[in-house]
Amino acid sequence: MSPSASEFYEAGMALPPSVRKDVALRLLESLEVADQEAVDEAWGREIGSCVDEVVAGDVETIPGEQVFAEIAARRSTREA
Repeated sequence: MSPSASEFYEAGMALPPSVRKDVALRLLESLEVADQEAVDEAWGREIGSCVDEVVAGDVETIPGEQVFAEIAARRSTREA
């Protein structure tokens, strides 16, 4: 039988601080990797959907130069 969360916590608290820190960081990293995989999959789906919309002509693209010019104009208006 595996230890409960509270038993695992109590065992961890008995470790020296430097070891606790290492264990805590490794546990956090394991969560970040799992979260990152889900994020990467979601972004892959989103990017694929956007590409499909552009290829199908369902969206109007705007040249980058125009976008940056509009951003610069908005910024200068705010700063004035």
